[in-house]
Amino acid sequence: MEHLVLTVIARDKPGLVEQLAQCIAGHGGNWLESRMARMAGQFAGILRVAVPEAAHGDLSAALHELESQGIRVLLAPSGEEPASAWRSIQLELVGNDRPGIVRDITRLLAEHGVNLESLDTEVAPAPMSSEMLFHAQAQLAVPTELSLELLQQRLETLADDLMVELILRPDD
Repeated sequence: MEHLVLTVIARDKPGLVEQLAQCIAGHGGNWLESRMARMAGQFAGILRVAVPEAAHGDLSAALHELESQGIRVLLAPSGEEPASAWRSIQLELVGNDRPGIVRDITRLLAEHGVNLESLDTEVAPAPMSSEMLFHAQAQLAVPTELSLELLQQRLETLADDLMVELILRPDD
């Protein structure tokens, strides 16, 4: 079996995921994992499937045919997992929203060799005021040689500028 990573985007409508699942199953594929969401009237997802090597070409063609129905699919072979030793860490933060906030946080993480494995963000009004707050939850892969205390300190250097609350905790 060959593993493929698919990214999908389409105007949101009922039955969209079923169409995709039907196409994959119809070519002997097995849906292994996915992350999907509706945002601003669009549906977007990323998924990993296993497909028999002999069916790869037919599945690829069938997925591209979905474009006639407004479903765009991009395929890529799955990659190698990094050989480095990592710790899985959860990051939660809340701060005053401003342009560049994601850039600043991700730049700091990249400078320390931290891999961003997942990121969920939203901007919402503060409970007692109309001030807009940026909320983020991230799953990080932190190199084992990087001290969490140092990472926390570095993230806190941004705190005066943007963060109200910052939590870093190891996954158990």
